[in-house]
Amino acid sequence: MSSTLRLGMSHASDPFFRTFHAVRIKGFSKAETIAEVADLPLSVVNEHLDGLQQREWAMFRQARQLWQLTPVGREEHRVALAQDVGGGNLHDALAGPYAAFLAANERFKELCGDWQLRDGEHNDHADAEYDRSVINRLVALDQEIAPVVQQMGSVLHRLVPYGSRLARTCQRVVEGETEMITGVMCGSYHDVWMELHEDLILTLGMDRVAEGSF
Repeated sequence: MSSTLRLGMSHASDPFFRTFHAVRIKGFSKAETIAEVADLPLSVVNEHLDGLQQREWAMFRQARQLWQLTPVGREEHRVALAQDVGGGNLHDALAGPYAAFLAANERFKELCGDWQLRDGEHNDHADAEYDRSVINRLVALDQEIAPVVQQMGSVLHRLVPYGSRLARTCQRVVEGETEMITGVMCGSYHDVWMELHEDLILTLGMDRVAEGSF
């Protein structure tokens, strides 16, 4: 076992890799969002993005201000990810919390479906009591997943920020920003949850289709 895991310390990823990995997770995204996923200052992320572009590992789409990896960059990311993850000890340590995440993921998918649809029809959100019941389920799920993410972060430190991001977004929902449950590309709870899931899929080398964990 590596000295990091043997001593009970969380593995810390290189900051440049965290930016590189955040671009891979998002697929295409603005620098501000990449900085949030990487949990790094925007100025630092911009330097990293410039470096990725100079290496021809990333491209910048000026019209929409979006960054994405090039085909070469995706291959280089695989190499960098393998170096970041190291041997099988990290995978073994994440197996338990990942199983817990997958169980919660099933309930989260049901919750999102219930928020968007009611009795098979579009939810017009006219029934405040019904919507409140779904929000209460989200709060309960957030409380359930928090220690799971904390456990993941005790193994791999770059996973730590997901917990606080989920909690902050859940609080925004409670305070009335209900679009933050399933909104797309707005930093919603669903957005952050999917980023965490993609991070775990990549880190653990899982096959999403074979696993059926969408």
